[in-house]
Amino acid sequence: MARQEELVFLPLGGVGEIGMNLALYGYGSPGKRQWIMVDCGVTFAGPELPGVDLILPDIRFLAKERENLKAIIITHAHEDHYGALNDLWPGLNVPVYASGFTAGLLEAKRNFEGSRADIPVTPFKAGDRISVGPFDIEALAVNHSIPEPMSLVIRTPLGNLVHTGDWKIDHAPSLGPLTDEARFRAVGDEGVLALMCDSTNANREGISPSEEEVSEGLRKIIENAEGRVAITTFSSNVGRIRSIAHAAHAAGREVLLLGSSMKRVVNVARDIGLMEGIKPFIAEDEYGYIPRDKVVVVLTGSQGESRAALAKIARDEMRNVSLAAGDTVVFSSRTIPGNEKPILEIMNGLIDQGVHIITDADALVHVSGHPRRNELVKMYEWTRPQILVPVHGEAAHLTAQAELGAQSGIPNIPRVRNGDMLRIAPGPAEVIDQVPHGRIFKDGKLIGDLEEMGIGDRRKLAYVGHVSVNVLLDSRFDFLGDPDLVAFGLPEFDEEGEDMEDTLYDAVLGAVESIPRARRKDLETLREAIRRAVRAAANEAWGKKPVVTVFVNKV
Repeated sequence: MARQEELVFLPLGGVGEIGMNLALYGYGSPGKRQWIMVDCGVTFAGPELPGVDLILPDIRFLAKERENLKAIIITHAHEDHYGALNDLWPGLNVPVYASGFTAGLLEAKRNFEGSRADIPVTPFKAGDRISVGPFDIEALAVNHSIPEPMSLVIRTPLGNLVHTGDWKIDHAPSLGPLTDEARFRAVGDEGVLALMCDSTNANREGISPSEEEVSEGLRKIIENAEGRVAITTFSSNVGRIRSIAHAAHAAGREVLLLGSSMKRVVNVARDIGLMEGIKPFIAEDEYGYIPRDKVVVVLTGSQGESRAALAKIARDEMRNVSLAAGDTVVFSSRTIPGNEKPILEIMNGLIDQGVHIITDADALVHVSGHPRRNELVKMYEWTRPQILVPVHGEAAHLTAQAELGAQSGIPNIPRVRNGDMLRIAPGPAEVIDQVPHGRIFKDGKLIGDLEEMGIGDRRKLAYVGHVSVNVLLDSRFDFLGDPDLVAFGLPEFDEEGEDMEDTLYDAVLGAVESIPRARRKDLETLREAIRRAVRAAANEAWGKKPVVTVFVNKV
């Protein structure tokens, strides 16, 4: 008997967390499904993952489905939606569809990082429609905090799906497009089986303020400032950069851009015509010759990144650009959870210089690019889905949207998390399988899991340091010269003032001398005895056990 064709949804990232968005849609009978991927994003490592540059979704599931993956569609060019493409695409090698702005940023990113992957991108923008296997995909215009975002209508033989991507309703954005209410309503009239909807702000009441209001708030700050004004924002927010530039020029101020990522974004925006009407930005070496009340700096570093422009200014490490008492720094951004401490350190460094700090707690200087509860309800009204699948959020956000959807009368709201394979049709929506999923790590030029990249051992080293011991034995298995011992990352002295290395050295001598000469022939046993003795001595003197590496050789 033929197996029945099914329509399934499978998130491998972004459902149960903020960031690392990657969703798969499959059609066909089990074992014979064809797939499309929507987005391929990253998230960022905290101090608990020392040395890790980026966190990527684990796509082991696609290893056996590679031939059945027909396309990748990118909804917009935020890192959490497209940042893993350079690293993961070579193992997939399928067509990629994205907007011109996204394609331009992808190329600029490849050039900057020296990536060898040459990813061919087929232009795809709001209003376009493509057919990929059993899927017919239409791009719908939405508003977000980046140029050319899109939602997707995915039509299949078993029903229509709407994948919102990141969106909000803003009737007065500084940079279009508007969210296309008429088109969403038309799709709703056509019939929507399931809505996969952004949950990021699902626990916030009301509607998002307009970008126009943010622009007005920034304009007033610039006009009223007595000294220099520096405004830090997300580098991808081209609309915000345009607003700042317009406000600065209206106040008779020149604008300086700082930060490599911001310059890359603006160059791509200029190439596709998004910077028309904006005066040229000044060069960095011109900054010092312009009066303090005649300049605005737009710069990276809103999330406390230690190598970004704002952090360097807070440490007074930039050659041509500095701030002084009476200047103003505006954080035109939200704090991503986990970044509170480094941001506070930067603020304190600036405050010590006498700089005034303004955040969204003080004035309307930032607005999110995601829908609040009233906007979500409007999307439900427009599309009228039979099934709601909250995505793009942590458990609290997903649950908040599920409750809101139920209050709005949506009849079926399954609970879905990363790795859950949700059968959307036929029959009631339900999770039918769990697939391998998780995180892999980019560390320098290499990618792997925790064990492969040595991150667990690196974390240990960060907490307890390392001791290296080298022992040479003669033919009678006595010491041939003094052992060598090097301690790295340990205290220099114990609480009684004894040299830590001397204490550990004595432990090495004692460990070897406590073993009868005849038993020293087993070098592995001797090596382990030394390791244990050094750890025990360190623990007694310090209260911690370092990582210990022992080399024992007989000459």
